[in-house]
This record gives sequence, structure tokens and C-alpha cells, in this order.
Amino acid sequence: MLSKRELARYGRQILIPEWAKAGQQKLKKAKVVVAGAGGLGSPVLTYLAVAGVGKLRVIDGDKVELGNLNRQILHWDKDIGRAKVDSAKEKLESLNPDIEVEAINEKITEDNVFELVEDYAIVDGIDNLSTRFLLNRAALRKNLPLFHGAIYGFEGRATTIIPGKTSCLRCLYQEMIPGPIPVVGVTPAVIGCIQATEVIKYILGIGELLTDRFLIYDGLSMRFSELKLKKDPNCCECR
Repeated sequence: MLSKRELARYGRQILIPEWAKAGQQKLKKAKVVVAGAGGLGSPVLTYLAVAGVGKLRVIDGDKVELGNLNRQILHWDKDIGRAKVDSAKEKLESLNPDIEVEAINEKITEDNVFELVEDYAIVDGIDNLSTRFLLNRAALRKNLPLFHGAIYGFEGRATTIIPGKTSCLRCLYQEMIPGPIPVVGVTPAVIGCIQATEVIKYILGIGELLTDRFLIYDGLSMRFSELKLKKDPNCCECR
């Protein structure tokens, strides 16, 4: 049952017919792991927290740096030098003290990825392809949804992967982009909100997900476009 406090906190979203009290109960019981507490992870975590996702696990092994602050909105000037997960946990618990936030200050590796994701829905807020591929493998092996987002400058991309039903990240990406990725803060804000929307829809079982659809956002022209994705019959992960 939802408490009076929860009914008051989430009252406006409960008004959505497809959502209602039953949907809020689903969110309360949901578990989501967000890999990365940076540019993408910040808006994803923020909006999942305020929506009432019951348990959030945030994984990141980095510390807050001054160069993060143009886009990583969960971290402030006073947090420079702190572990990102600790900084994120503090802000999220202030935003919504009624949810559980678990902070894991670790790098994701081949040795720990399966243990870290456990049985949670997975959000990809990572900035490198090698770690994304580890998340992709874990999602496929454990039959967990993976909500992917990527950014470059004013451009962003998003798709939702459902093991056994859709193409995977290995089908989509072949080459890595070397060096630091240019980015303006508004781009991960847009893509992170799209990822959070996909997670909420998935948990509630409503709407149409970005499955086998690659949504591309161009901030300079302010246009969204979409590509149809297909499984790679030669994919080393999901064939």
C-alpha cells in the first residue's frame, strides 16, 4: 500500500490513467542499476528518484573533477575530489528520502559486472564502449533490459535492448571513438531524460519502447530522427 506521504508526493503522476496507484506500486518495488554517475547518469538518477523507483544502485569508480561540472548536475563545486557515487547518493536522498540509494564505488570489469548488475534493470550511463559491451553481455546472459544512451557534442542517441527480442549493442557498434568526447551539458540532459522515460515505461508496462529503434537527437538543428535496427546474424553476443 502507498502511504499518505507517497500519495501526496506522487499525486500528479498517479493522475495519469495508465499509471495510477498500481503503477506507483510497481515503481516502488522496482530495482534499477545506473552504470555511471556522470553526464547521462545524473539526469537518469534524478528523474528515477523523484518518480519513486524504490531501489537505485549507482556504480562509478571515479571522483568528481572540475571538468565534470558543465554536465554532471548531481555534482557541485564543493564535491570536487569526492567519490561520484557518494556525491550522487547525497543529492538523491535529499531529493527523495523515501527511496533506497546504494552507492558502489567501483570500476565495472569482466570480473564484477555480473555481480554488480545482479537482477536489476540496467541503465547505460557509461562513456566508453568497452564497458558498455560488458553491460551488454551481462544484460544478455541475465535476461535483463538495457537502456542505452550516448552523446557527442550536440548529438545524442538512445535505444532500448530486450534480450531475446531485439538487437544488442554488439550488433550496433563496431568501433570505439578514441580520446575524450566533446559534450555540452544540455545533450546528456536530453538523452538521460529519454532513458529515464524508457525505464519508467518498461516498469509500468505502458507505451511503446525504443526497441530495435535508434533515436538520434541533433541539438543544433533541433531535430529527432530514427533508424530501424536489426540483429546482426554474425553478432558474437546475441546470435
